[in-house]
Parts: sequence; structure tokens; C-alpha cells
Amino acid sequence: MIRGRLTNSNNDVQENVFWITMTDLLLGLAVIFIVLFVLAMTGFTQAKLQEQQLKSEVAKDLAKELNDKNINAQIDLSTGAVKLSDLQLFELGSYQLSEDGKAFLNKFIPIYLNAVYSNPKIADKVVNIVIQGHTDSQSFAGVSSKDLQFVKNMELSTQRANEVAKYIFYTPYNKAYSAKLHKMLIVEGKSFSQPVIVNGKEDYNKSRRVELQLVVKNSNLQDFMGLVK
Repeated sequence: MIRGRLTNSNNDVQENVFWITMTDLLLGLAVIFIVLFVLAMTGFTQAKLQEQQLKSEVAKDLAKELNDKNINAQIDLSTGAVKLSDLQLFELGSYQLSEDGKAFLNKFIPIYLNAVYSNPKIADKVVNIVIQGHTDSQSFAGVSSKDLQFVKNMELSTQRANEVAKYIFYTPYNKAYSAKLHKMLIVEGKSFSQPVIVNGKEDYNKSRRVELQLVVKNSNLQDFMGLVK
């Protein structure tokens, strides 16, 4: 009987040691996972900041060039987005480029593309150049439905963006950029979905615009988890 009790006691000790060991192992794995996750998140955040910095570099270079040549354009220095007023490009209610609009693009586009593509560090990261058309929310005459108003404005905003995209290829830009443009250029119509609000009210003049936006290579968490394995 004593021998049996000793055997059971030894088994209990061995089981306790096993579970203690497993607990330590699981705890160790959890700590490792947390460390890897923190490293991944840190790298992920840094990459996002680098993407933002990249757009900012383009915006600053572009702003300097445009300022030196007395060309007026609204540039967001944090995102790299360029906003062109419809009055710079089109007659009111039209999607046909005005002569002043063509003259403006003849000067603006070569500077813009050079700012994007002349620096290899930037050019290699740019995935797309998106040209977006935007309208204000004022009603078309004779159209009562809000949905139809949106559709009419969608059509107008898309046509305007497309006219700018088409005219790019008539401007005196560096033709070495053509192959990249063919792959990267995207046209979007936004209708009145993104109005410009000033003091709580829509600014109709500012809402009617064409924007040029850069899309750079995205970094995702999975990529960084792979790097720290």
C-alpha cells in the first residue's frame, strides 16, 4: 500500500511538472507573439508615415515650381492633392476646356508630372495619379429628383476629369513619362459627394473643382509580420 501511494505521488509530481512546463512555454510564446506584434505595428506605422512624407515631398517640390512660375493652384502640402478651380478650366456648366483652361494646363501639367516622375525615389513608389471631377450641389434646371441631380452631376464631374486627362497628352510634357501615364492614370467623377464646407455651409465655387491625387504603394500589416518572422 505504501509503495502504491509513492507511485501515485510520483505520477502527480510528474504531471504537475508537465503542466508547469507547458504553462511556461505558452507564456513564453505569448510574450514572443506580443513582441513581434509590437514590432510589426511599429514598422507598419513608420511605413504609413513614410507614405505621407512621400506625398508631402511631391507637394512641396510642386508648390515651389508653380510659385516660381507664377502659376496658381491650391496644394495640400500634407497629402499632395492639387485642387484646380473649374473656373480655371471650364465655362460654367460645361465640360469643354476653355482656351484659358488649355493655356493653364499647358503650363501646369509638365511641372506636375516632372515633380512626380523626375525623382526616382518618388516615381518608384507612385502607383496611380487619380484625376477627380467634383461639382457643387446646386440643381440642374428642370430636374426635380435628388437622385437624378446626383447622376447629372456625376456625368458632368466625370466628363470634366476625363477632359483634363485627355488634354494631358497634348501638353508639352516629357514624353518619357508616357508609358507610366498609360498605366497609372485614373479618372473619377465624384458628383457633389465631397463638397467644400466653409463656416458650416457649402462653398459652391470651391466645391466645383478638379483634383489630382497621388496613390502610393500601400504597406500592410501582413508584410511586416513576414519581415519579423
